[in-house]
Amino acid sequence: MNYEEYTLSFQEILLYSGQGSAVCALISYTFYRSWLVFFILLPAGLFYPVIHRKVLKEKRFFRLNQEFKEGILILAANLSAGYSIENALVNSGQELDMLYGKEGMINAEFLGMSRQIQMNRTVEQVFFEFAQRSGLEDVRNFAQVFKAAKRSGGDLVGIINHTAGVIRDKNQVVEEIANMTAAKKLEQKVMNLIPFFLIFYIDQASPGFFEMMYETAVGRLLMTVCLGVYGIAYWLSKRILDIPV
Repeated sequence: MNYEEYTLSFQEILLYSGQGSAVCALISYTFYRSWLVFFILLPAGLFYPVIHRKVLKEKRFFRLNQEFKEGILILAANLSAGYSIENALVNSGQELDMLYGKEGMINAEFLGMSRQIQMNRTVEQVFFEFAQRSGLEDVRNFAQVFKAAKRSGGDLVGIINHTAGVIRDKNQVVEEIANMTAAKKLEQKVMNLIPFFLIFYIDQASPGFFEMMYETAVGRLLMTVCLGVYGIAYWLSKRILDIPV
């Protein structure tokens, strides 16, 4: 599997296409009350799965990184127990398979690497190929250091433990940032919905209040400007809370 490419399942395409279409319906009703606008926006809504695919890929990267950290810790434990690197990889794959089961990614990778080693491929080669497919900088760095240590007879256990520690510290920082910004992200989601609730509430409490906004050219132009301001505010809020590590 090339982890840098995310293929959407049929169920995911249906789900996110439905979500995108629902957003288009909400925008067209709130700002224009027009079926024509809805059908104009609908292609963008149906395109939403392609946009959301990046989010799903980032989640898979994070999960793979977490699993890789556990995998190399188990690998280091097997090496400390006296196994050769080849046998340690086989045992680690079996232990990871019991830990993660069918849903795991790293156990499938370790078991696949152990099968390649049985076909007379070197450990350095299979780790390097996995690093290239993983899309993770930590895995690439580990593969390069592992290759150099294997050739020079370095302390593999120490290198693996150090790499696991670096990944663990990085993940802790990510989790701390997520915890610190969780409340703000919830506030952002609530604030994003408030304009729609306000318009719906006023429209129900005072029927006809927004009639001029939907039936005149000036009103439609003003609602388009409001939609543009809302879109910019939404984009800025996402950018502010998106803190890279």
